[in-house]
Amino acid sequence: METHLADFVRDTSAGQEAEAILRKCVHCGFCTATCPTYQLFGDELDGPRGRIYLIKQVLEGETPTAKTQMHLDRCLTCRACETTCPSGVHYSRLLDIGRAMVDAQVPRGRVDVLTRTALKSFVPRAMLFGTAMKLGQMVRPLLPRAIKAKVPPLSSAGALPDATHARKMIALAGCVQPAMYPNINGATARVLDRLGITMLQGQTAGCCGALRFHLGDVAAAQDDARRNIDAWWPLLEAGAESIVMTASGCGVQVRDYAHLLQDDPNYRQKAARVALATRDVSEVLSAEAARLQDILKTLPSPDAMARRVAFHSPCTLQHGQQIRGLAEQMLEAAGFQLTPVADSHLCCGSAGTYSILQAEISRQLRDNKLAGLLGDAASPARPQTIASANVGCISQLAGGTSVPVKHWIELIDERLSGNR
Repeated sequence: METHLADFVRDTSAGQEAEAILRKCVHCGFCTATCPTYQLFGDELDGPRGRIYLIKQVLEGETPTAKTQMHLDRCLTCRACETTCPSGVHYSRLLDIGRAMVDAQVPRGRVDVLTRTALKSFVPRAMLFGTAMKLGQMVRPLLPRAIKAKVPPLSSAGALPDATHARKMIALAGCVQPAMYPNINGATARVLDRLGITMLQGQTAGCCGALRFHLGDVAAAQDDARRNIDAWWPLLEAGAESIVMTASGCGVQVRDYAHLLQDDPNYRQKAARVALATRDVSEVLSAEAARLQDILKTLPSPDAMARRVAFHSPCTLQHGQQIRGLAEQMLEAAGFQLTPVADSHLCCGSAGTYSILQAEISRQLRDNKLAGLLGDAASPARPQTIASANVGCISQLAGGTSVPVKHWIELIDERLSGNR
């Protein structure tokens, strides 16, 4: 794509990166076929190619409008277009640059500003969010339906292993997962323990920074990254093998720390090492597949009725990290029967804060995804459980169905514990 960047951006690092990305685009439009919002609206400006044109216009000096901002806001950053693109266009990076430039020129409404500020200030603070979530869980039956859908029932992490192994890995607790679904990391700790691995947590680690980053607060996201690096660094230096991510949304953000802190001389090298050390939990278990299979052979077969599972692969896993099939392989190896999922490449509509900022679009995408996961309600092959790999997706899907929605590692844990 031919570009003529305006003077204000031409010689900046953001402008140079954007120009390199734009020049890869060949206008083919393959991306529109896999874009969730284009599927809903059928509007070119609500697809990647149209948004690329909008960003190009801004970079070339055209003044953006509220309409420009709206179409960029509607993007879920699911990155399905990147998976589809034959030219390797790094659309998500271009979108980050475009959004920042548009937000600098187009003022947001008061309600939008207050909502975004509240989200940036409240959600990433695990203690504050956790306290509010527990209060909500205590009165959950009394909550309005829309709020109740975002407040899962109170649960616990379960019994945690007390053995110490020579092999050690670090897990990120994150900001919302400990309060909403503490059993995810609890299950991970138990599964790793069965494999002879001790799960550690950096005591001062917190939010990965994704929420603030995608709300445009890059400086705060960089601070989140630095804090986490400081928390993990002594553990890595002491021999921890990797940083295990049980939320794929956090995983894709931490894997981008090297880029996020590329201009920070004090953290550049550490960020690169942390990014390289980051592994999704599916990658960890896949590497231990033979040992896991030996353990599973000693256990009775799972109940046939409980075996049917529909797996929703989060966008941050299959598109953001380009990890496909590993969690599914682990589930099948554990004796679960995976049911077909229509349009498995499409987003569930969670996308971090998208379900709050773009609530109506998010609900439509959720309902479409649940239809693809569950199929015909009368079918005898209907799944008994939905599994996923990201806390946001789990919460999003659970808010629209009575079918249990769990992290897939919880199913592996139940299987190893003899509960299935």
